[in-house]
Amino acid sequence: MEPLPQVHKSRTAPGPKPPPWLKVRLTQGENYLEIKNMMRSETLHTVCEEALCPNIYECWEARTATFLILGDICTRNCGFCAITTGRPTGLDLLEPKRVAQTTKRMGLKHVVITSVTRDDLPDGGAQIFVGCIEEIRREVPGCGVEVLIPDLMGNWKALERIVEARPDILNHNTESVPRLYPWVRPKARYERTMELLRRVKQQNPDVVTKSGIMVGLGETREEIRQVLEDMRENLVDVLTVGQYLRPDQKHLPVERYYTPDEFREIKVEAEALGFRHVEAGPLVRSSYHAASQVPKEV
Repeated sequence: MEPLPQVHKSRTAPGPKPPPWLKVRLTQGENYLEIKNMMRSETLHTVCEEALCPNIYECWEARTATFLILGDICTRNCGFCAITTGRPTGLDLLEPKRVAQTTKRMGLKHVVITSVTRDDLPDGGAQIFVGCIEEIRREVPGCGVEVLIPDLMGNWKALERIVEARPDILNHNTESVPRLYPWVRPKARYERTMELLRRVKQQNPDVVTKSGIMVGLGETREEIRQVLEDMRENLVDVLTVGQYLRPDQKHLPVERYYTPDEFREIKVEAEALGFRHVEAGPLVRSSYHAASQVPKEV
């Protein structure tokens, strides 16, 4: 068994210098600026901005974006995430309508909706997810709807409501290996994540399930393999694997950077396990090229 690498549990520890293959071209073209203005005019948030996604310029220029609902303040303080942590206030019941209208204005054929984690809400925000799915179905018939949901603190009734709304794809990220959860996802539970993914398929086998992990936080290849096997055991269809990038010095340091060849090896390994589609690369994120991550026959 390969030895477990040392993990810097302190968020102030230094990290290695980023390699050249992680350089991103910053292009603020016409489409980028138009989408940015749309988000401001509709008082909407995107995970592209809030999570400091490195692909924002490419995606927005291609007229794709991932809506961030339920506000921009998260009740959790994960070691990898740039979204603001604090105490959210209120619930915007009109948000689903604005999301649907903006989806229509953008001319999207596939929309991704995610959220901050709202542990302060009894249903974890399921009501707003359901509203977004239903409003988009009404406003933009034929548009694919993908939701990237939190774990809802294991509120399975709330999960059932989201599944009953029939999103085309339901994504819930695993993020890391079980050993690292206390630092990467301190309020989450690996077993709860696997149970959520399993329950979606049990309730509706036709819903495409999706999950993703970050690498570079101190996991081993054996641990990655075990997580992928666990996902397949719980019938996850689509997998994303990307490099963890440290948002700032307040977050966990990068333990190491995986090479493009290593990502290709992980992709081959995952495909051999039976995933219907695998997206793996240094800059891959949950919503990156989302519309093309799902097999045409799905």
